[in-house]
Amino acid sequence: MKIMRRLTFILACLLTLCATIACADNEKPIAVSQLPANAQQFITQHFAGRKVALAKVENEIVSKSYEVMFADGSHVDFDGKGNWTEVDCRQTGVPTAVIPNQIMDYVKANYPDVTVMKIERDRREYEVKLSNRIELKFDKKFRLIDIDM
Repeated sequence: MKIMRRLTFILACLLTLCATIACADNEKPIAVSQLPANAQQFITQHFAGRKVALAKVENEIVSKSYEVMFADGSHVDFDGKGNWTEVDCRQTGVPTAVIPNQIMDYVKANYPDVTVMKIERDRREYEVKLSNRIELKFDKKFRLIDIDM
């Protein structure tokens, strides 16, 4: 009886693993109009006039994420609700309206001649990459927690 339970458990694990692998990295191109409303509004507000090269959705096991790439090389990642998670503008810098005021104030005060090239956020922190290659990390209360030079 123990052997049957073990075999059943192993089979269940293998099936779960196969299903996970089959669902992983499931990306497909979509039209900008298929993005969540928040993402469409973000693009219209902060990237007006920029040509979208590609928009795609990634279906993960329990969620979706979206990525929009622009012809100038910039890209924005969104979560399943259309909230931005990463804005990367290597050529022009991240639009200042995207950057929280407290982070922008810190950057202006301490690095007045640099541009924010990339900003990422997750549930716990913000990560900012500057044009002088310095990386700053802030917690959710916008307190500086790390500098990587």
